[in-house]
Amino acid sequence: MSARPEVVPPQPWAFPEPERHTLSNGIELLAYDIPGQYVISVRTVLPMSLSVEPREKEGVAALTARLLDEGTARHTSEEFAQLLERKGIALGAGINDSGLGVDLDVPKRRLGEALDLLQQALGEPVFPEAEVTRHVKTRLAEIEQERAMAPHRAAREFIATFFDGAERASRPSAGTHETVSSLTREDFVEFHRRFVGPQGMTVVVAGDLSGVDVRAVADEVLGQWRAEGQEVVTPNAEPPVRAADAARIVLVDRPGSVQSELSVGCAGPDRRAEGGWAAYPVLSFVVGGSPNARVDAVLREEKGFTYGIRSTFRPRRRGGLFLTNGSVRADSTVESVKLLLEILESGREGFSADEVRAGIDYISKTAPGRYATADAVADEAATMALDGMSTDFTTETLLAMQSLDGDALAEAYRRWVDGTWTVVVVGDASLYADQLEELGRGAVTVVPN
Repeated sequence: MSARPEVVPPQPWAFPEPERHTLSNGIELLAYDIPGQYVISVRTVLPMSLSVEPREKEGVAALTARLLDEGTARHTSEEFAQLLERKGIALGAGINDSGLGVDLDVPKRRLGEALDLLQQALGEPVFPEAEVTRHVKTRLAEIEQERAMAPHRAAREFIATFFDGAERASRPSAGTHETVSSLTREDFVEFHRRFVGPQGMTVVVAGDLSGVDVRAVADEVLGQWRAEGQEVVTPNAEPPVRAADAARIVLVDRPGSVQSELSVGCAGPDRRAEGGWAAYPVLSFVVGGSPNARVDAVLREEKGFTYGIRSTFRPRRRGGLFLTNGSVRADSTVESVKLLLEILESGREGFSADEVRAGIDYISKTAPGRYATADAVADEAATMALDGMSTDFTTETLLAMQSLDGDALAEAYRRWVDGTWTVVVVGDASLYADQLEELGRGAVTVVPN
């Protein structure tokens, strides 16, 4: 019988290193060679603050992104869609508070053709009137759908309550009914002309790149793109301001609701947090990031009030939020809010050695699996680029986690969680408004659905 092999602890893991190139027009190219990943993932990101949108035209950035593949100077919308389908290319675009992103996944042998179509979408969109009308109508329908869905309604009310009304962050990133209704084709043409171009852009290419001169292929297509008159947007240097009256309870009235949707939060850090970012993914996991976390241990397992509630530290480019979201049985609404706030505040008193080790092990030891595919590598690199960082940060964060202990976690938690909560409840106001007021967690405001 052969001897049993010695089991050794897993070695420290590092994020893959890219080859870095600057294309002829200034685009930064990051190429990650991942053997065996024959579907290549391309992520194109351009930092951009949504505050550049005119107040009365909010939503123009998000819909501009959606319209990029709806016809170019060389292809109609139908032709462009057919080309994507025939060549096995998946392309999508969107925008958030950090900037514009265009995602593309393609078989390795079609990479050059895919980058050509990507350049057309970014640099040559024509915004056909019929497609503009369709996307505006679709967004208006989405707004109504979001109002009807409790999680979306809670999220919208949360940002409106938490952030000062003058801040762009207090309003939906894709615009409201009033602002989207006013958008015209000329608005999209002008927004694209002013803000979409190669300056400040990063392109990430991840996958099996053996035998591919990525720099040459990218420079031949993307590197020749020019955008005269592009305005380079300086990212916000300060986090959005919190509303002076944010520490209160807002009850969105839904008569007869059999569940109540909860959205509870306070200010949180960004990735440049004092003391480092490493503690916050671990804290998210320990407090409310798994079925065994503190929140579910009480509200789900002990009380049976919910199928699951999750907490997370959510960074923005500047500043961030600590958010807890989920639904509970309607008849448990008041007790759930009371218990949830107590559980969240219990972290200020510290964390056990078992909690600390479970959180660190989960986040750090699953990293090789989380980043094993081309799309996951490309997504992480693109996220870091939008934040003005590199994936060296990812490696450094994972290494820093190993030195965390209960005291460090408690200190990081206390730095942000001070008991000044913004609480949004989507439920039956007639049943719970008075009882929520009695919790003494701030004034209760009732708003219509």
